[in-house]
Order: sequence, then structure tokens, then C-alpha cells
Amino acid sequence: MPHAVALCLALLCAAPAMAQNVQLAGILGGKALLVTAAGAPQAVAVGQTLDGMRVLAVGRDEVTLEIDGQRQVLHLGGAPVSVGARSGPRTSLVLYANAGGHFVDSGSINGHPVQFIVDTGATAVSIGRAEAERLGVKLQQGKSVRMQTANGTAQGWLVTLASVRIGPLEQRDVQAIVTQEPMPYVLLGNSFLQPYEMTRKGGELTLQSR
Repeated sequence: MPHAVALCLALLCAAPAMAQNVQLAGILGGKALLVTAAGAPQAVAVGQTLDGMRVLAVGRDEVTLEIDGQRQVLHLGGAPVSVGARSGPRTSLVLYANAGGHFVDSGSINGHPVQFIVDTGATAVSIGRAEAERLGVKLQQGKSVRMQTANGTAQGWLVTLASVRIGPLEQRDVQAIVTQEPMPYVLLGNSFLQPYEMTRKGGELTLQSR
């Protein structure tokens, strides 16, 4: 497996971000069907994010969102609401690939140090059981799942991490998969990466807040 590589942090000053319109189109199995400028409705569960908007709660006919630290309630059948206007610096993290082409560096989960390897093909952050227990993750509070591995079917747990941080980038209430098998690194998958704009140029991977 690759070794840790250098990390470059930068705060990039950008022009004020434009507001976007979002509308609650329906409630489906505890998920909010949100319509943005992207087009078709997207089902978003509590704790998940869409275009920088985090779903805090889903009711019978309303959803509570968090945008830039502010709460916004959308009602079913209501008119589109303009959200997300902001100005000021956008936080950026630049990772450099090692000789093996992997992006690896230190960060933290629930305030405890870990080594991450970025995996844009992984649906969720993934952690070995021993590492999860070291981090204080309560498996009994998660959902038991069965996973297909190279060695066949294996037991796993779907859990929620209170915080995941790498450099200046932090996400809260991040879904993760805990596997029985030990892992030398924590896979930094799309349950963390999704809210960020990702740009790769050669051996550089830039993650930037929207």
C-alpha cells in the first residue's frame, strides 16, 4: 500500500457564489425529494447532502435543511426557495499523488487521528473493525449488512460518524461501512467527498467547497 504523501492546504478567495432555487417535490420512505437546478428530483435522507445542503429532518410534509450553518424549512407543494447565497473564501485542499498514483494523508474521525486513502469509486467511507473500535464507533448502534468481497460474503455494519476531517475540510454525520477485515487505511469515499468539487490534473487532486 502507498505511504503518506505531502499535503498542501489553501484558502482560495472566489467571487460570491450564486444562490440556487430548491423545492420539496415529495417525501419518499423518509427521504426528501428535492428539485434543484440540476433537474430531476433527488431522494436525500437525513444526514446526507445535496449541492451543499444537508438534510437535518424529514417530516410528513416538510424538510429542514442546513445551508452554510443556517436552517431552512421547505414545505411540500411550496414555491421554490432561493438558498445558498454566500460570499467569502472557499476552502480548498490539494493532495499530491505518490509514486503509486494514490492520494493518502492523515486526518481524523470523531477527533481521533487516522490515515486516509482517497477512493472516488467507493460509495461510502470504509473502516476496518479494529480501527473502528479504536475510534470508539459503536457497531451495535449501526445496521448489520452483508457485503460481497473477494473472499465471498462478509459481515459489515452501516454506521454514522459524528465527524470526518482531512485538512480544512470537515463533514458531520457521515455514513460509513465497517468491515470485519482489518484495513491499513480508511477509505475516504463519496459519503464524504460528494459535497466537494473535485478536480484532478496529473498528480494533483483538488477538493473545493462549493
